Amino acid sequence: MNRIEGNIIDIHRQIIFGGVVYYSEDGIDRIERKEGDFDSYILPGLIDAHVHIESSMLVPSGFSRLVVPRGTIGVVTDPHEIGNVMGVEGVEYMIQESKNTPLKCFFGAPSCVPATPLESSGAVIDALQIEQLLDKPEIIALSEMMNYPGVVNKDPEVLSKIRAAIDRDLPVDGHAPGIRGEGLNQYAGAGISTDHECFELTEALEKIERGMKIQIRQGSAAKNFEALADLFDEHADKLMLCTDDSHPDELVKNGHIDKLIRLGLQKGIDLFKLLRAASLIPAEHYNLPVGLLRKGDPADFIVIDNPDSFNVLKTFIDGQCVFDAEQGVLFSDKKVQPANHFVPHFISVEDLKVQVPRGKDKARVIKCFDGELVTDTLWVEVKKDSEMSSLVEEDILKMVVVDRYRNKPVAVGFIHGFGLKHGALASSVAHDSHNVVAVGVDDADIVTAVNLVMENRGGLVVVDEKKEKVLPLPVAGLMSDEDGIVVAEKYNQLEKMAIGMGSSLQAPFMTLSFMSLLVIPKLKLGDNGLFDGEKFEFTSVFQ
Repeated sequence: MNRIEGNIIDIHRQIIFGGVVYYSEDGIDRIERKEGDFDSYILPGLIDAHVHIESSMLVPSGFSRLVVPRGTIGVVTDPHEIGNVMGVEGVEYMIQESKNTPLKCFFGAPSCVPATPLESSGAVIDALQIEQLLDKPEIIALSEMMNYPGVVNKDPEVLSKIRAAIDRDLPVDGHAPGIRGEGLNQYAGAGISTDHECFELTEALEKIERGMKIQIRQGSAAKNFEALADLFDEHADKLMLCTDDSHPDELVKNGHIDKLIRLGLQKGIDLFKLLRAASLIPAEHYNLPVGLLRKGDPADFIVIDNPDSFNVLKTFIDGQCVFDAEQGVLFSDKKVQPANHFVPHFISVEDLKVQVPRGKDKARVIKCFDGELVTDTLWVEVKKDSEMSSLVEEDILKMVVVDRYRNKPVAVGFIHGFGLKHGALASSVAHDSHNVVAVGVDDADIVTAVNLVMENRGGLVVVDEKKEKVLPLPVAGLMSDEDGIVVAEKYNQLEKMAIGMGSSLQAPFMTLSFMSLLVIPKLKLGDNGLFDGEKFEFTSVFQ
């Protein structure tokens, strides 16, 4: 029997006392009080209530080596990124690869593959396959139901997926940005129990009134903690913490769920409310077999220096110390087996030419916002009967989406908000179908960037005239097989190069990755063209 002593943070009784934890691989045997002046604190490990591991650009084993040192002992992960690329095979790949790490990875069955039939994806996961996935022991929920119209219009396939989860007493996660009123009544009434897309306090309150739990998100692109922090005043029992999408540099520099704890403490939020949102509430909501620092629980706990700075000193999972601040990560790194679905084809400058139709003098432009997934529509006057290119002085840049699964014409549009003065960015991380998305000032640089992604069968690319940087992503065009620290450094170099080219965005690649996500309003560009997310229909660039 092992023992560890310190100040015990009891999130159930919401007290702190000096004590000793007796534990083994079989679980916590007992916790005894002990008087003394202890210089560390013991508390339950942290849980990310909603994350896409693929967004870290690392496979589960690589991801875990970045988050376990931050006190994370478990994650509820939705593998719909790789699901959209490889279908059930991709989901099974993530489950299998997660067995190479002690981090407790609990998977949802991706409910929307593809996210919408309006774009080209690499796979379809239908209701029958959802049922088969839900029967797997590693699957603990139906993941975010993004098809809001399908729910409210009672699409039989959508309802069948929801019913399959409810019949198995498994939660159904939501994805409902901006949904209010009667539409929200129908959405929540279908059995959907969570939402992580709230970016306004009133929206979150309305969803809580409908019985939904709110997962407060702080990722690389979407940062909603500040807007939703006041929910802790009266609705702490309805809250969970999540990161959703975090790139590797974010995990290395700022941390994981621990960074949300620190954000809350800085705002004066009660420590116990934060810790319960980061452990107890997700564990109970998803019925997770994790320890919460009680007698008989699995020995999943962490040691921190103090609640104010919240620096993690040790992380224990199932009684094993898997991280020690002095020794580092204490589990071995396993060799990654790549898997992919990519059909490379190359484009030319001719594919990117945009002619203003006769009689048209205005162009619809996507307006993106730093730190947000939602966009707006910007109208720009254009010269009639001319070719439209990037208008650098007005920050109107050409954006393209190229189908990665089959060879077909390039979709071209325009976007405001990236700020590039020269060069181009391209990526095969493009939610949710993960076609190749690019933005740039010069057509030749855009073509070079896209073709480099194709050549590598996936990756992130920055091109600035003759300068080229590539981060290859050989696993589904989404993830690297390299060490997380190495990937984070390479990603940092790409970001610095993009910022040096004029981008004012905090995370230009993360923002770019969501500009083709059609299910989030208002205006996006998919591989089949410009899409109005409010009317849920394709629209033209020119009017």
